[in-house]
Amino acid sequence: MAHEEEILGKACDAKLMRRLVKYLRPYKWKVVLAVVITILVSSLGPMRPYLIRRAIDNHIMKGDYHGLTTIAVFLIVSLILQSCVQYVQTLVTTWIGQQTVLDLRQELFAHLQRLSMRFFDRNPVGRLVTRLTNDVEVLNELFSSGIIMIVADIFVIFWIFVFMFATSWKLSLVTLTVFPLLLLATSIFRKKARESYREVRLLVARLNSFLNEHVSGMITVQLFGAEADTYRRFDKINRGVADANIRSVFYYAVFYPAVEFLSSVATALIIWYGGSLVLGYKTGVEGALTIGTLVAFYQYTEQFFRPIRDLADKYNILQSAMAASERIFKLLDDDTVLPEPSQAIATGRLNGEIEFRNVWFAYNDEDFVLKDISFSVKPGQTVAFVGATGAGKSSITNLITRLYEFQRGEILIDGHDIRALDPQELRRNTAIVLQDVFLFSADVATNISLGNEDISQERIRESARIVGAGDFISRLPQGFESQVKERGAILSVGEKQLISFARALAYDPSILILDEATSSIDTESEQMIQSAIEKLLKGRTSIVIAHRLSTIQKADKIILLHHGEIREQGTHDELLKHGGIYRTLYELQYKEQEMAKAA
Repeated sequence: MAHEEEILGKACDAKLMRRLVKYLRPYKWKVVLAVVITILVSSLGPMRPYLIRRAIDNHIMKGDYHGLTTIAVFLIVSLILQSCVQYVQTLVTTWIGQQTVLDLRQELFAHLQRLSMRFFDRNPVGRLVTRLTNDVEVLNELFSSGIIMIVADIFVIFWIFVFMFATSWKLSLVTLTVFPLLLLATSIFRKKARESYREVRLLVARLNSFLNEHVSGMITVQLFGAEADTYRRFDKINRGVADANIRSVFYYAVFYPAVEFLSSVATALIIWYGGSLVLGYKTGVEGALTIGTLVAFYQYTEQFFRPIRDLADKYNILQSAMAASERIFKLLDDDTVLPEPSQAIATGRLNGEIEFRNVWFAYNDEDFVLKDISFSVKPGQTVAFVGATGAGKSSITNLITRLYEFQRGEILIDGHDIRALDPQELRRNTAIVLQDVFLFSADVATNISLGNEDISQERIRESARIVGAGDFISRLPQGFESQVKERGAILSVGEKQLISFARALAYDPSILILDEATSSIDTESEQMIQSAIEKLLKGRTSIVIAHRLSTIQKADKIILLHHGEIREQGTHDELLKHGGIYRTLYELQYKEQEMAKAA
């Protein structure tokens, strides 16, 4: 993650900007309105020095009280108008920013849901959450204030030039004498700020990565007494972040006073040169200036340097947005998706017939975890897979639910190539209970139905009752409305697995997959689930993965996997008589159980 945060790119990448502008197109008229308002607002500021010059030269110097009052009214009206227009500008630009961020975040999340599990295998959750939150929020700042305010600052500088040269070209040229120094200071600042920004981003990424990992693994830190060592490592990274931020602030601390100094130099030149022209005006020298013009230029000079300081901040926003957009578009361009059929076969409710024909599968390149796998499961049958860890049992369930794409062979569901079926329709007909149960921060009922409005409350309660979860749920403070908190923090491991089992049954699947579903449940609960399975799996195809061989003795077929290959298959009794690997495993487990009882 830290490596990816090093991506910085150009401060303004034309290709990235064109892609970002795409998100503004649906709101083009709002953007046009914002630009028009921006041009209007940028012209109102330079209008005030012009009115002040008129007030001094045409009315104060001539004792015209009525005309002075009129100018004062115009000044007040211009200030009120500017405030109102700026209010509308803020509302419009904020609305544009929020709408574009809404669209972008929805597109990102929808894209994530289409991606294959291979993508999530190689991308940590923290990085993906950062894309959907921090990086998108950076673009919100760009859309709502960055681009529009850059345009505003540019137009402010443009209008100031127009008013300055219209007022006095001599004083305008005097003001521009500091411009080369200003460009040099800006260029140096831009380069140094870019380098410090890269360093800060990299170190913050390391800090976030460290915190994410060690907060999640706090129990391990405490159990092994590693608090002191962990704190020292955190302190080192944290101090690095603080030092990098101080260095980045240093360049701003130098740049802003430099701009202020050049502004003061320009002001001093105007007062010196303009003052001499004013003195000449009083003595009747040709081409001299009025005092109103000098005052106006003083104000123009202050207004001229203000947007330049603002542009330095906008440069930082623009640079952050380019880095964020590069990472976001990298995610959107990731095509790790399962190929979908151009015209999926409509199957409706599946019968549950499964057949593997010479299937080879690897998570990485040619490192196959399943090798030439062939077997068939008839509708309503219960087939169990056994074998050592890493033998390929869970990989078979991943292929049945089409979370991954296999490399060779065929997988048929009800006689249809699995690649010709709609993945969503296939998964609607399949339910799975995993060993590592995931519960959401919601109530018990929602965790069973997953928010599916087609599943009634009666069905939720009935599913819980059948799997034996009804008793402990009824003892919760609000029963089925009780909040389970993050990842089911208020429940035991066994209770979470019972809820997961109820979830699977509530969806009434054609194919039910139990992947070590009873591994963390006590003997009494396990017997209850086995009883429920016998009653409910009639008419359903059941795929069971288990290490405890006692839980699968009644399966219609047991398939033993070893190093990704099928070594033995048959019923429990047939495999015991065969005297192969299965019998060896069974005898080892039987001895372990007898020793446990004796102890």
